[in-house]
Amino acid sequence: MDQLVVRGGRRLEGSVSIAGAKNAALPQIAAALLSDRPVTLSNLPRVSDVASMLDLVAGYGVHVEAIGAHQARLDPGSAQNGAAHYELVRRMRASVLVLGPLLARFGEARVSLPGGCAIGARPIDLHVKALAALGAQVDMEGGYVVASARGGLRGARIVLQNPSVGATETALMAATRARGETEILNAAREPEVADLCALLLAMGARIEGAGTHRILVQGDQPWRAASHEIIPDRVEAGTYGIAAAITGGRLELEGARLEHMASVCQVLESVGARIWPGDRGLMVERAGALKAADITTEPYPGFPTDLQAQFMALMAIAEGASMIRETVFENRFMHVPELARLGVDVTLQGTTAFVRGGRRLKGAPVMATDLRASVCLLLAGLAAEGETVVGRVYHLDRGYEALDRKLVRCGADIERVGA
Repeated sequence: MDQLVVRGGRRLEGSVSIAGAKNAALPQIAAALLSDRPVTLSNLPRVSDVASMLDLVAGYGVHVEAIGAHQARLDPGSAQNGAAHYELVRRMRASVLVLGPLLARFGEARVSLPGGCAIGARPIDLHVKALAALGAQVDMEGGYVVASARGGLRGARIVLQNPSVGATETALMAATRARGETEILNAAREPEVADLCALLLAMGARIEGAGTHRILVQGDQPWRAASHEIIPDRVEAGTYGIAAAITGGRLELEGARLEHMASVCQVLESVGARIWPGDRGLMVERAGALKAADITTEPYPGFPTDLQAQFMALMAIAEGASMIRETVFENRFMHVPELARLGVDVTLQGTTAFVRGGRRLKGAPVMATDLRASVCLLLAGLAAEGETVVGRVYHLDRGYEALDRKLVRCGADIERVGA
C-alpha cells in the first residue's frame, strides 16, 4: 500500500492542468446504459473511481474502448441486465447510479448496496423514492436494491426532500425513458448535473431547466450516438488554489472555470489570496498573511463539502479563529484527529469545527480516512516543518489524477513509496 512522504516548507509556483470532473464522469458512464447507441466521452480523468465505473458497466456488457489517455468509447449495443459483482460495487457509492438506467432500459435492475468513503450514512432512499414516483417497485433483498417496472416507467412529478446530486441524476436518467413528462423539483444545481443533462441532450433526450431547481424531461425520445467533453473538476481546481495559498505560492490552474467556483474564490480572496482569470484558466496567488474566516458547507452554489477538509488545513495556519460548519454529511470530520497529530488546534462541537490558527505545524505520520481527508493531510504536510507521511493514499487516487506528480512539478517535495 503506497504512502506519500511530504517534506514541507516549499513555495509552490507553476502551472497545473485541471483534469475532467470525476463527479461528472461517473454518472455519464452510467448513462451509456440507457440506449443501444455508442457514447464517446472525452476529458475523462485517470482516477481509480472512473476505472471502477468503466469496469462496472463493462460487467453489464458495454464494450469499453480506450481512445488515448482521457477518452473512451462506450458501446452499449450488447448490454444485458444482471447483477454487478459486489467486489466492483463496494469500491464506490456512485455505483448506485447504474440503477436508474438499468431499470429504465430493461424494466428491472438488481444492484448491490454501494460502498465508498466512510463519511456518513448517505442513504439511497431519495433514489428509491424518485424511482417509485416513476412507477417502479423497489425492495431491498440480501444487500441488493431490486427494482422492477414491468409495464415501463411513467412520467411524474418528483419532489426531492433535499437537492441531492445523486438522486437528481438517478431521476434524470430514468425519466429519459419514461412515458410522458417528468418534473423534478428541488433538483440539484451542481455543474456536474448540468453536464449530465448536456450529455443526455446529445444522446437525444429532451430536457429543460438544467442548472435550476426545476427540471423538465420529455421521456421516451429516439436515441442517437453522442460525443461529449466532460467539464473540468472544480474540486480539484479548488484544492490546488488552497495549495497555492497554504504555501504562499502562485499557481496557474489550467482549464479551471470561474463560473463554477464563485463561492470558493470568494472565500479564498477573503482569507488573503488573489484570484484572477488568465488566458488558460485561473491564477491564484498569496502574497501576504492569511486571515481566518468562517464557512458553512452547502449545496451548490454554496461552499462545497468536498473542499471543507482542505479549507480546514488552510485555516490551521491563518491568523485568528475560524468556524467550519458541515451541513451536507454528518460524519465528515474524521480528518480532525489526524490533523491534530500535525499540531492543528481544532475543537469539534457536533457538526461544527472551531480552528485556532497561527500554529506552527510539524510533520508526523498520518492516516487518510477518505478521499478529501487524504488531500487535506497532504496540504497540511506542505505547510508543516519536517516530514509528513500520509498513509492509505489509495483514497487520494480515487479522485485526483497524478496529484503528487503535479505538485512536484510546481516545487513540492513529495515522494511516493511502497509501505
